[in-house]
Amino acid sequence: MVNKMVGKIGDTPIIGSGTYANNLCAVSATGKGEAIIRHTVARDVAAVMEFKGLSLKEASGCVIEECVPRGNVGLIVVSASSEVTMPFNTTGMFRACATENGYSHIGIWTSVE
Repeated sequence: MVNKMVGKIGDTPIIGSGTYANNLCAVSATGKGEAIIRHTVARDVAAVMEFKGLSLKEASGCVIEECVPRGNVGLIVVSASSEVTMPFNTTGMFRACATENGYSHIGIWTSVE
């Protein structure tokens, strides 16, 4: 987050809330820590993939749009097969990725991926 309180440290490295990994995906969340903790967003992405059988992008989008109030969270999610998605429900999210097969993406605001 930009313009956060002086001295504030990340409060979302809590396993299940702001970070989570299993045999399906690895998830890292950023944004308003209270909402991320309250809604356990990282674990929810993996759970939606596991129990609903959704793809990485579908599960991430589902959690971002349906589970967390707008303006609170952004995710970087990588699947076991190296797919990457970076959804967010905030105005913007500083993000970037590069894969070994040559794909790269850099962004701040919404863009077509």
